[in-house]
Amino acid sequence: MKPHRHSVALVIKNDSGELLVVKRPEDEEGPLAGLWGFPAITLTANESEIHGALRIGPTKLGVEVDVGEKMGELSCDRDAVILHLSDYAATIPKGQTPSVPQSDTTVTQYVDLKFTADPTELFPAARRGSVCTQIYLSSIGVDWIGDSR
Repeated sequence: MKPHRHSVALVIKNDSGELLVVKRPEDEEGPLAGLWGFPAITLTANESEIHGALRIGPTKLGVEVDVGEKMGELSCDRDAVILHLSDYAATIPKGQTPSVPQSDTTVTQYVDLKFTADPTELFPAARRGSVCTQIYLSSIGVDWIGDSR
Protein backbone atom coordinates (compact mmCIF):
# COMPACT_ATOMS: atom_id res chain seq x y z
CA MET A 1 0.00 0.00 0.00
CA LYS A 2 1.32 3.43 -0.96
CA PRO A 3 1.92 6.03 1.72
CA HIS A 4 -0.26 9.14 1.80
CA ARG A 5 1.22 12.64 1.58
CA HIS A 6 -0.79 15.71 2.57
CA SER A 7 0.15 19.11 1.15
CA VAL A 8 -1.25 22.62 0.91
CA ALA A 9 -0.76 25.38 -1.65
CA LEU A 10 -1.49 29.10 -1.51
CA VAL A 11 -3.31 31.06 -4.18
CA ILE A 12 -1.97 34.49 -3.27
CA LYS A 13 -3.49 37.56 -4.91
CA ASN A 14 -2.29 41.14 -4.72
CA ASP A 15 -4.49 44.26 -4.54
CA SER A 16 -4.85 44.20 -8.34
CA GLY A 17 -6.14 40.63 -8.30
CA GLU A 18 -2.96 39.24 -9.87
CA LEU A 19 -1.75 35.78 -8.85
CA LEU A 20 1.64 35.15 -7.27
CA VAL A 21 3.26 32.30 -9.18
CA VAL A 22 6.59 30.66 -8.43
CA LYS A 23 9.00 28.82 -10.71
CA ARG A 24 10.37 25.45 -9.68
CA PRO A 25 14.08 24.71 -10.25
CA GLU A 26 15.03 23.45 -13.74
CA ASP A 27 17.30 20.77 -12.24
CA GLU A 28 14.60 19.33 -9.98
CA GLU A 29 13.55 15.74 -10.64
CA GLY A 30 10.03 15.12 -11.85
CA PRO A 31 7.54 16.47 -14.36
CA LEU A 32 7.14 19.92 -12.75
CA ALA A 33 10.79 21.03 -13.06
CA GLY A 34 11.09 24.56 -14.43
CA LEU A 35 7.34 25.23 -14.43
CA TRP A 36 5.30 28.07 -12.90
CA GLY A 37 2.80 27.17 -10.18
CA PHE A 38 1.72 28.09 -6.67
CA PRO A 39 3.83 27.96 -3.51
CA ALA A 40 3.12 24.70 -1.69
CA ILE A 41 4.42 22.65 1.20
CA THR A 42 4.08 19.11 2.51
CA LEU A 43 2.47 18.90 5.94
CA THR A 44 4.51 17.49 8.80
CA ALA A 45 3.11 14.73 11.04
CA ASN A 46 -0.06 15.94 12.80
CA GLU A 47 0.21 19.43 11.25
CA SER A 48 -3.10 21.09 10.34
CA GLU A 49 -3.67 22.43 6.85
CA ILE A 50 -3.93 26.00 8.19
CA HIS A 51 -0.63 25.73 10.09
CA GLY A 52 1.05 24.34 6.97
CA ALA A 53 -0.44 27.14 4.86
CA LEU A 54 0.89 29.74 7.31
CA ARG A 55 4.32 28.07 7.20
CA ILE A 56 4.58 28.57 3.42
CA GLY A 57 5.02 32.33 3.79
CA PRO A 58 8.20 32.47 5.87
CA THR A 59 9.62 29.13 4.66
CA LYS A 60 9.18 29.61 0.93
CA LEU A 61 8.60 33.34 0.35
CA GLY A 62 10.20 35.20 3.27
CA VAL A 63 6.94 36.91 4.28
CA GLU A 64 3.96 36.36 6.54
CA VAL A 65 0.69 35.38 4.87
CA ASP A 66 -2.95 35.87 5.73
CA VAL A 67 -4.72 32.61 4.91
CA GLY A 68 -8.34 32.74 3.79
CA GLU A 69 -10.82 30.08 2.78
CA LYS A 70 -10.13 26.69 1.27
CA MET A 71 -10.64 26.89 -2.49
CA GLY A 72 -10.65 23.18 -3.19
CA GLU A 73 -8.94 19.87 -2.67
CA LEU A 74 -7.95 16.91 -4.80
CA SER A 75 -6.32 13.53 -4.29
CA CYS A 76 -4.29 11.72 -6.91
CA ASP A 77 -2.15 8.64 -7.29
CA ARG A 78 1.48 9.54 -7.87
CA ASP A 79 4.26 7.04 -8.59
CA ALA A 80 5.34 6.63 -4.97
CA VAL A 81 2.49 8.18 -2.93
CA ILE A 82 -1.17 9.07 -2.80
CA LEU A 83 -1.15 12.89 -2.75
CA HIS A 84 -3.88 14.85 -0.99
CA LEU A 85 -3.60 18.58 -1.70
CA SER A 86 -5.71 21.60 -0.74
CA ASP A 87 -5.55 25.13 -2.16
CA TYR A 88 -6.15 28.10 0.15
CA ALA A 89 -6.74 31.71 -0.82
CA ALA A 90 -4.18 34.04 0.75
CA THR A 91 -2.77 37.55 0.77
CA ILE A 92 0.52 39.06 1.85
CA PRO A 93 0.26 41.88 4.42
CA LYS A 94 1.00 45.36 3.09
CA GLY A 95 4.63 46.39 3.31
CA GLN A 96 6.00 42.87 2.81
CA THR A 97 7.63 41.77 -0.45
CA PRO A 98 8.05 38.08 -1.24
CA SER A 99 11.41 36.82 -2.47
CA VAL A 100 12.96 33.53 -3.53
CA PRO A 101 14.87 31.43 -2.81
CA GLN A 102 14.83 31.28 0.97
CA SER A 103 17.49 29.57 3.07
CA ASP A 104 15.60 26.43 4.20
CA THR A 105 17.18 23.65 2.15
CA THR A 106 14.92 20.94 3.60
CA VAL A 107 12.09 21.96 1.24
CA THR A 108 11.93 22.80 -2.46
CA GLN A 109 12.98 26.39 -2.96
CA TYR A 110 11.77 28.33 -5.96
CA VAL A 111 14.06 30.11 -8.43
CA ASP A 112 11.76 32.96 -9.47
CA LEU A 113 8.40 34.55 -8.72
CA LYS A 114 6.08 37.05 -10.34
CA PHE A 115 2.54 38.33 -10.27
CA THR A 116 0.38 37.56 -13.29
CA ALA A 117 -3.19 38.27 -14.36
CA ASP A 118 -3.09 35.44 -16.93
CA PRO A 119 -4.19 32.05 -15.57
CA THR A 120 -3.17 30.37 -18.84
CA GLU A 121 0.43 30.64 -17.59
CA LEU A 122 -0.53 27.75 -15.30
CA PHE A 123 -1.60 25.42 -18.15
CA PRO A 124 1.80 23.72 -18.65
CA ALA A 125 2.03 22.80 -14.96
CA ALA A 126 -1.60 21.65 -14.80
CA ARG A 127 -1.08 19.44 -17.85
CA ARG A 128 1.99 17.85 -16.27
CA GLY A 129 0.11 16.95 -13.11
CA SER A 130 0.38 20.01 -10.85
CA VAL A 131 -2.54 19.39 -8.53
CA CYS A 132 -2.54 22.89 -7.02
CA THR A 133 -2.88 24.53 -10.45
CA GLN A 134 -5.55 22.02 -11.51
CA ILE A 135 -7.62 22.84 -8.41
CA TYR A 136 -7.35 26.59 -9.01
CA LEU A 137 -8.09 26.48 -12.74
CA SER A 138 -11.12 24.24 -12.15
CA SER A 139 -12.33 26.58 -9.37
CA ILE A 140 -12.43 29.54 -11.79
CA GLY A 141 -14.02 27.49 -14.59
CA VAL A 142 -11.03 27.51 -16.95
CA ASP A 143 -10.68 24.54 -19.31
CA TRP A 144 -6.96 23.80 -19.04
CA ILE A 145 -7.36 20.35 -20.61
CA GLY A 146 -9.04 21.27 -23.90
CA ASP A 147 -7.48 24.70 -24.45
CA SER A 148 -4.61 24.45 -26.95
CA ARG A 149 -2.45 27.23 -25.43
